[in-house]
Amino acid sequence: MKAKNSTNYPDRILEMYKTMTLIRAFEEIAEEAFDAGLVNGSIHQYIGEEAIGTAVCANLKRSDYILSNHRGHGHAIAKGADPEAMMKELLGREGGTSGGKGGSMHIADFSVGMLGANGVLADGLTMGVGAAQALVLREENAIVAVFVGDGTTNRGPFYEALNWAMIYKLPILFVCENNTYASSTATQTVTAGPGPVARAEAFGMPAFDVDGNDVCAVDEIAGTLIEKIRNGHGPHFLHARTYRIKGHISRDKMLYRPEGETEAHLVNEPLLKCKDWMIKNGIKQKEIDDISSMAYEQIKEALEAAKNAPFPDKTLTYTDVQDLGNPYLGGSS
Repeated sequence: MKAKNSTNYPDRILEMYKTMTLIRAFEEIAEEAFDAGLVNGSIHQYIGEEAIGTAVCANLKRSDYILSNHRGHGHAIAKGADPEAMMKELLGREGGTSGGKGGSMHIADFSVGMLGANGVLADGLTMGVGAAQALVLREENAIVAVFVGDGTTNRGPFYEALNWAMIYKLPILFVCENNTYASSTATQTVTAGPGPVARAEAFGMPAFDVDGNDVCAVDEIAGTLIEKIRNGHGPHFLHARTYRIKGHISRDKMLYRPEGETEAHLVNEPLLKCKDWMIKNGIKQKEIDDISSMAYEQIKEALEAAKNAPFPDKTLTYTDVQDLGNPYLGGSS
């Protein structure tokens, strides 16, 4: 792992490790809650990809925005969303980020610039472009980062979004988290051509590749690209190579993977890689262990708070439902 030339950089890595550990703790305890029957729907875990969202968001301001996808818990935490409110959302409880009515795939927290996750592949791309266009029209000095999976690069909205962003030179960073699999399909088996970087470059967009398990490397390139975007150089594309340690959803037994593949990738997973870097750069093992203990304790407390929170009142059933234009709930046509 490489690092920026700064005497304070170990402290920066330590802070990012705290975020990565909090994400890991959230995902593992969320799975326990799911297995206990406390969560409806599904859980798409970010385990093994933590370095990407963490390092990108570490270079964003609170006033910047992000858009996510179905695997969005890590992005939300990295941008500053409250894990307790997120856990309440997973359990469908009052006080959740979307009032307990959205669930795992609809985490949003506008107060920290997290415009939302969703379960429609590529939807975050087009919404991100819309948000970036709004920033330009409102003359706001902020940018948008959109996280997208490798499988999504085969969908039409991916091309529509990149094309629109380049035409209008929008302040947006597209981050492709290539975790090898699109659901249960090895992405390379259904993707023609040289891959996501070449596809972005076909629109004239500056595109870069990085080891997505190396938080230092992601931090360095993300910082450079975000600064360029902020200074008016238009959209950029970052392709981060990683590996999804868990299945598509938490109960996925991953029978489609070759035997031993996941185990082979564990030696290169981001938290372990970051730990090795910190030890080599003078950070004590006890400090690292304490970070992990505090993260898991925080998320366990968040789960208990969520379990004890009430379900949303039934009178709120039809709030937050759009009825503009031609109302269809209790209004006249």
